[in-house]
Amino acid sequence: MTYEFGMIGLGTMGRNLVLNIADHGFAVAGLDKDAAKVQLLHTEAAEDVSKITGRARTVQGTTEMAAFIASLATPRRVMMLVPAGAAVDSVIADLLPHLSPDDLIIDGGNSHYVDTARRVKALAEKGLRFVGVGVSGGELGARFGPAMMPGGDPEAWKILKPIFEAIAAKAPDGRPCVAYMGAGPAGHFVKMAHNGIEYGVMQLLAEAYDLLRRGLGLSVAEIAAEFEKWNTTPELQSFLVQITAIVLRQPDDRDGTRPLIDIIRDRARSKGTGKWTSQAAMDLAVPAFTIDAAVAARDISARDTERAAAAQLLTGAAAPTAAPDRAALLDALPHAVYCALVMCYAQGLDLLRVASKEYGYGTDLATVARIWRAGCIIRAALLEEITDAYEANPALPNILQDATIGGHVVSRQAPFRAIAQTFITLGIPAPALLNSLVYFDSYRTARLPANLTQAQRDYFGAHTYERFDAEGTFHTLWSEVSTAQASGPAPQAESLTKPIG
Repeated sequence: MTYEFGMIGLGTMGRNLVLNIADHGFAVAGLDKDAAKVQLLHTEAAEDVSKITGRARTVQGTTEMAAFIASLATPRRVMMLVPAGAAVDSVIADLLPHLSPDDLIIDGGNSHYVDTARRVKALAEKGLRFVGVGVSGGELGARFGPAMMPGGDPEAWKILKPIFEAIAAKAPDGRPCVAYMGAGPAGHFVKMAHNGIEYGVMQLLAEAYDLLRRGLGLSVAEIAAEFEKWNTTPELQSFLVQITAIVLRQPDDRDGTRPLIDIIRDRARSKGTGKWTSQAAMDLAVPAFTIDAAVAARDISARDTERAAAAQLLTGAAAPTAAPDRAALLDALPHAVYCALVMCYAQGLDLLRVASKEYGYGTDLATVARIWRAGCIIRAALLEEITDAYEANPALPNILQDATIGGHVVSRQAPFRAIAQTFITLGIPAPALLNSLVYFDSYRTARLPANLTQAQRDYFGAHTYERFDAEGTFHTLWSEVSTAQASGPAPQAESLTKPIG
């Protein structure tokens, strides 16, 4: 039999995507070196008929590369779901002797976009089409509908489109949450930015939890109720808010009397995609205050032994003379979280805008926001307004300049500032929320004190500066005025300022 699609890597994600594709009537072949994973695929594929198509799934797994390739229709569509890095290159090397020109290799893992760019170029020279696809939604998303972000050869996208649109999550308007993201490694770049936003949102929700727990002294059940309430609002309804409430409701399965959250060690791990986002933003001079802070928050959480020692040595803020106003704080906090979430999405999308222009990806931000509305980890009601904003103005430099979204933030900045002040007063760390406010205030400031920075740079390194009243760049022969000389006349330089070039 001939199969329409091939999957290499039958772990949790790969196996669930195979079953999802087969549910939609496509014949799928799977390959894994582990015979137990192949057998598990066969077992799950045979459990029942497809609920979607009403017919048995057409699935076949194997441990043999040659048999796998021979079973695929041409042009072959071979997707890999293996760990990012060396494993991807190893699978490609194994594939190459078996493939023909115009065959498609699809990387559905969290590969670094730099590696994807290299692979796109190298495989194109061999006549093969390489497609980097960001896949978001976790295990359940893979099984029942992920958000998918393919990039690379546009002709390859046309071949993959019928399958990917069938298996992708569907937004409330019924549109599939998959679309072409652009040339080269654009798909993996978009997924990287998605994950950076994910880092920021998760950190913001953790900070809100911390304020409610330590600042107000709420029980875990009371905090869960607050998140459940937030998830009913158009401002904060989202997958991450929803699962936060679910996580907080989970009892410890060892005794059943205490919340599981209270005994989970406070060390956050990561797989590097948040760090990649920050690095890419710095390379492109894109300010990503909230995302950077979220990455740093995970880093400092890993120093739990060091933090425990410091807690015995370093005193924090003095206890406030009066307890926080519970009603006022509960009313203000969701507004502050909303504002901070907008900053986080604004930074991630700004990174995509700049990268698309710099690297020639051709990424459409309205399309990105549209396909993030369902299936992916950062899906949220907020993305409806973001999609509308970019559809109304494709050249929008930042979602804060959209009248609707920017207006929502401006109207909520009083509680935003009040919550920031509460964190500071209580000595509860809130790196993501506070940096979100800094981003807002920096972005809305017409004249920043960088003029002093430029003057200092010119003083010690002759790095030059620009002027408001003249074109070009300038260097000043700065006067040497010491503290001791300050009471007397300042020495005069022969030539204080001269244009450069």
